[in-house]
Amino acid sequence: MMRAAVLVDANEDLQVVEVTLDPPGPREVLVQMAAAGVCHSDWHVMQGDLPVPLPAILGHEGAGVVQAVGEEVSRVKPGDHVVLSWIPSCGQCFYCLKGRPDMCEQAFTVQLSGTLPGNAVRLHWDHGALHHYLGTSCFAELTVVPETGVVVIDPTIPLRQAALVGCAVTTGFGAVTHTARVSPGDSVAVIGCGGVGLNVIQTARLAGADPIIAIDANSQKETLAKKFGATHFIDASQSDDLITPVIDLTRGIGADFSFEVIGRKETIEAAYGMVRKAGTAVVIGVAPPHLDVSFNAFSFPSQSKILTGSWYGQSVPAIDIPRILSLYQQGRLNLDELVTQSYRLNEVNQAFRELIEGTVGRGVIEFSS
Repeated sequence: MMRAAVLVDANEDLQVVEVTLDPPGPREVLVQMAAAGVCHSDWHVMQGDLPVPLPAILGHEGAGVVQAVGEEVSRVKPGDHVVLSWIPSCGQCFYCLKGRPDMCEQAFTVQLSGTLPGNAVRLHWDHGALHHYLGTSCFAELTVVPETGVVVIDPTIPLRQAALVGCAVTTGFGAVTHTARVSPGDSVAVIGCGGVGLNVIQTARLAGADPIIAIDANSQKETLAKKFGATHFIDASQSDDLITPVIDLTRGIGADFSFEVIGRKETIEAAYGMVRKAGTAVVIGVAPPHLDVSFNAFSFPSQSKILTGSWYGQSVPAIDIPRILSLYQQGRLNLDELVTQSYRLNEVNQAFRELIEGTVGRGVIEFSS
């Protein structure tokens, strides 16, 4: 038996209850969780905006220590410190072979099915089987994940900080590095200064971007955004017009790159509007599947703007996660100050309330060793 945070139905609080966990299958890994980040994607599921099979144990951004492995596992061993990856790519489908494991067909099936690869279910409670969430379900003291869903890391790295590399850091880092390929001197605007947005900001700083314009409706985010590398801050609560201030700060031209990290119609449209001719707007924010956005059709050929998305930062986790953590060890990426609040598992609903109130950079659930 172990404790876990279960979402029984949408628009309900998570229930922290006792559940059971089967041993890992042949290509699966049992991980004792040390820390799990509190992310907006989980909140979208809790609100019913992202439909997934329920009841399920949520949590998709975490790190821990391997306790046991299946008989066919060769990449990790008990005692390894690992970061979980919610895209357990197969390495064999069309997209994996094209160098885009973020688009892996198997991983997409896992994300939708609420199971592990092969339709396996390892989680149970008094009412029957529990669904896995994104192949991770790390709001639990222990979890079973696919072998391809863990990345071994240096054991000297604090697991509380490493947990955030499972989603927020890698997504923001990859959006700048892989999707946009920001270069020194490029101007960047970032809409949304939560966990992912702060990592877009600090990676843009690392890339040499200038100016870096942070935009958020919570004026308290200004100090944190500037600590991570923003040169300017726009308080979105003061005006619905986000485009004009960005154009004014970029010599009347518009930003080279904008990053939308919220997932709202208005901010996605603003992200497109604030980039210059031939500029690029990158949508990272996860919007409800039914949401549509509108753009002027003539602007596509006449202004040659690029509108694109970035799923998990187009990352290759086995490469990018160690790379990010190496930058952290060198003092070039700031992970320590991303974690602005820690919680115990029984405080998980409070963690989400404070996430939505905007009073934290990134909250982390910490588990007893």
